Amino acid sequence: MKTTKRNPWAWIPTLYFAQGLPYVAVMTISVIMYKRLGISNTDIALYTGWLYLPWVIKPFWSPFVDIIKTKRWWTLTMQWILAVALAGIAFTIPTSLFFQLTLAIFWLVGFTSATHDIAADGFYMLALTEHEQSLYVGIRSTFYRVATVAGQGLLVIVAGLIETNSGLTPLSVEVNADPQVEWSAADMTAIASTEADMQGEMQFITPVQSLNVSTKAPEEVTVDVNGEAVSMPFKAYAAMMRDSVKHSNERNGFTAAEAKTVAKAETASAKVEGPGAFTTWVRDMFGEEREPYTERNNNIAIVGLRLNKKPAPGEEIVLNVTHKSGDQSIKLEQAALSTRFVFNENNWDRTAWLYYEVDHKLQNKVSASFEGASGNIPMAWLTVFAVLSAFFFIVAAYHSWALPRPASDGLNEAGTSASSIFKEFFETFRTFFQKPQVWVAVAFMLLYRLPEAQLVKLINPFLLDPIDKGGLGLTTGQVGLVYGTVGIIGLTIGGIIGGIVAAKGGLKKWLWPMAWSMSLTCLTFVYLSYASAPSLLTVNICVFIEQFGYGFGFTAYMLYLIYFSEGRHKTAHYAICTGFMALGMMLPGMAAGWLQETIGYRHFFIWTMICCAATIGVCAFLKIDPNFGRKK
Repeated sequence: MKTTKRNPWAWIPTLYFAQGLPYVAVMTISVIMYKRLGISNTDIALYTGWLYLPWVIKPFWSPFVDIIKTKRWWTLTMQWILAVALAGIAFTIPTSLFFQLTLAIFWLVGFTSATHDIAADGFYMLALTEHEQSLYVGIRSTFYRVATVAGQGLLVIVAGLIETNSGLTPLSVEVNADPQVEWSAADMTAIASTEADMQGEMQFITPVQSLNVSTKAPEEVTVDVNGEAVSMPFKAYAAMMRDSVKHSNERNGFTAAEAKTVAKAETASAKVEGPGAFTTWVRDMFGEEREPYTERNNNIAIVGLRLNKKPAPGEEIVLNVTHKSGDQSIKLEQAALSTRFVFNENNWDRTAWLYYEVDHKLQNKVSASFEGASGNIPMAWLTVFAVLSAFFFIVAAYHSWALPRPASDGLNEAGTSASSIFKEFFETFRTFFQKPQVWVAVAFMLLYRLPEAQLVKLINPFLLDPIDKGGLGLTTGQVGLVYGTVGIIGLTIGGIIGGIVAAKGGLKKWLWPMAWSMSLTCLTFVYLSYASAPSLLTVNICVFIEQFGYGFGFTAYMLYLIYFSEGRHKTAHYAICTGFMALGMMLPGMAAGWLQETIGYRHFFIWTMICCAATIGVCAFLKIDPNFGRKK
């Protein structure tokens, strides 16, 4: 077989960018698209929740990728299939059975993408020397993350632009939150029609395009109920107003009522009163002492809107309202309420309602703009998936030339008969569990990230929770900057630097510094939990250090998976390793929330430092070739 060598920069960035996009399309873009096309939250959660399954079970068919054909063949074939499948999603979106058809194709995309992951990771190990694998491990992770950002951001923006520019003039609403503004009750008076409204082109109207609201909410409010003044806690008032918005929008046909599929579960959970004996014991023994938390309420705002003209008989005009710009601490409620409204000849002159929440932790005046688009929604998402399809046609054609042909990526010697293939299939798992130090390796895969597996679940809640609950009391907008921007930068830089130094000194030399980096940087959250009102700059620095340390330390983890997978079935063995990697993140993360609520943030972060002993401990038992990853 003819062998070729290419500069790794010619194919690693594009290969791992192509690896990240289908995952984002299946797990994130599909949810946004279905929401915009009017699928209920119940159906979205039920049917898209299972789409993660292909990535969970991919180790079980990874041996076939190792046994049949070459990794290069599998990589290119999966990219061509993805190109066709994504085109299939685009073409089925305008059909009447779009939900069933696109969901079926998303399953195909999921299994194809998971298989592409197996092949691409195997090809990476075959096409590069050990030194090059160390050097580029941070680069491949970076371009995978770039793909997730591009998928969740750029492609969704493209869909939004098409929606905005293909329909009626976009509706614009600006909400200004100011601590100096006096609180006033939300107004749900229907928008009255006037002759002036009926003039000109069809458009959406709202009497309040710029709304000023207070950041503070009172403890109790007095409202008029059937002509009587009734006092109630603000929390009950906000819930009552949210229900009024929901029922009004459903009654007027703007939104569809959600099916109640969890009523039995809610009834069952309601019967459980108070914590169990074990939780109580843990709290008494290890919980921190803190003054009882007094819950504060977010303020609310309600805005009405409607059409100014009657649509043609049978015509439907769909309006989707989203956050356009400004501080995310002013939130358009979407969890319990729909922000997709259907206007027709029967309800055009009735009022549809938007429900906003204002973060009570805001100390300064901020504003946020919201935009309602009524363009061609199917065309918008058809375009997105057509672009994705075109990208994979281009990248598959490019990789047909750019991917090298390493001599080690030859056809498997086991034969092509059914019996030999299945014999080799079971041989793959047998040889994995017969590797030297296999159980030490499995322990490393499960325990090396034990502190981070718990920490990552509670970083955002810690940043958001109020100070008297143990958190830092940041607003939603501040958290977006701290963790969504500064944290990602730290994680990426740490990964790239980790790859560079490992390529110079080898995995064995850098294992301990990376393990300590993974562990000691958790101290930043211990510090933040005990610090007295740390500044936003201090929080940013601490999150950057912790995420940099994780990115730097994670390099050793990825390189060890590559090192342990070396051998005849390296592609399948690496896929099995990634299965243990996912398990090592999933299991500790499941218990992290319960533990934090039981013992408090301070003691939880101290616990994560104690768990660092597992990270350091498993490294002590590893036996690694000193030359692995180092330039020879």
